[in-house]
Amino acid sequence: MKSLAIATLIALAACGAPNAGMPGPLPMQAPLIRLDPARGDKIQHVVVIIQENRSFNNLFYGYPGARAARYGYDSRGRKVRLRAIGLETGWDIDHSSNAFFAACDGTGSIPGTNCRMDGFNKEYVGCSPQCPFKYPPYAFVPFTETRPYFAIAHQYVLADEMYASNFDASSFVSHQYIIAAQANSSVNYPYGAWGCMGGPSDEIATVGLQRQIPNSYEEACWDIPTLGDELDKAKLPWAYYAIEYYKVWSGWNGYQVIRHIYDGPDWSKDMFSPPSRFLTDVKEGKLRTVTWITPTCANSDHAGCSSNTGPAWVASLVNAIGESKFWQSTAIFVFWDDYGGWFDPKPPAYVDYDGLGIRVPMLIVSPYAKKDYISHVHYEHGSILKFIEDQFGLGRLSASDTRANSPEQDCFDFKQRPRKFEPIPSPHDARFFLHQPPDNRIPDAE
Repeated sequence: MKSLAIATLIALAACGAPNAGMPGPLPMQAPLIRLDPARGDKIQHVVVIIQENRSFNNLFYGYPGARAARYGYDSRGRKVRLRAIGLETGWDIDHSSNAFFAACDGTGSIPGTNCRMDGFNKEYVGCSPQCPFKYPPYAFVPFTETRPYFAIAHQYVLADEMYASNFDASSFVSHQYIIAAQANSSVNYPYGAWGCMGGPSDEIATVGLQRQIPNSYEEACWDIPTLGDELDKAKLPWAYYAIEYYKVWSGWNGYQVIRHIYDGPDWSKDMFSPPSRFLTDVKEGKLRTVTWITPTCANSDHAGCSSNTGPAWVASLVNAIGESKFWQSTAIFVFWDDYGGWFDPKPPAYVDYDGLGIRVPMLIVSPYAKKDYISHVHYEHGSILKFIEDQFGLGRLSASDTRANSPEQDCFDFKQRPRKFEPIPSPHDARFFLHQPPDNRIPDAE
């Protein structure tokens, strides 16, 4: 049954499954293109920085030239003015599959298709009944807090057509897509711990081909091929930084769902904790071919974590790489794993039974990245994987990285001389994060 679902997913992507009446961009399988011959081996390291739960409009509202709206509509067609809510909010918004279907407010026969993007007022909000205003999801982050992100975008590339590969806005599923380009048809969250540590009783729902939820249930621990496996086979080193990764609850670590990783040698040699260890590792001249970095709750941008240090955290990571010997050989991708329940006006395309999801931001940093450039090309999780696969001669993993557009053609200029790094202004530097108290919180069911 599992292999049948995966095979069907790949077949749907190959056949161009999008609904012909769907508004907005319709990403079909990306055409085969000649890689930039000027690239050569200029990129020897790729760093993927994963942040949490922000829509593009919520985080980059007001950014010059970006496709962002200053107001939205509710489910009764009334215009809703967007208002400012800081990252440090102590409450959260539902971002399960139910919230996605509500926000989409679609008209298709399959849930979450033909999205009107006018149902964010129907999402559950944790501040109820004492919310700052009537419809909290219709909000943006104040410019005083997003300055480091805006500074990165002005120096490098901001992608304003980046969509989550999974529709259900679950961090559990999203973190599978960024390591494997699929999530074994899972949807929402497991009953307990993320992954194999929970045992056979720790199950997660699966989604059917017509987006039936639940279609069935499965143990939240499986064996699917991942980018880590491809890198191992190619004898290329990789690393994953997350909060406590031992045989206990571990937050935002997609690899603990992969049985052969969790029970194999990669678990002890490729997992590192806490995330701030990356700052000292890169300073000491340690950077592997591919690196994933997940945040603590405080540094994640996740609503409900009561903190606004996420932008400074990302700036510290970018600065650490930029000021190291690795700058001229590195590409950095910063993206947010799901929309977190926050309003966005752009309807996601329906490409298969579990994608796409609501638009999220992506920043691309490299000495070869275009300067102060907004990319309007359609991307998803698989776009990052495809860039890595093409760079290091690796194969495709699933439908997402097969159909996705790579950022290589639109976001990089490998004919230019590598640009000198200019530090990103930030209210906190690496020393702040190296001395932060331990933070192993996981908000909500995530």
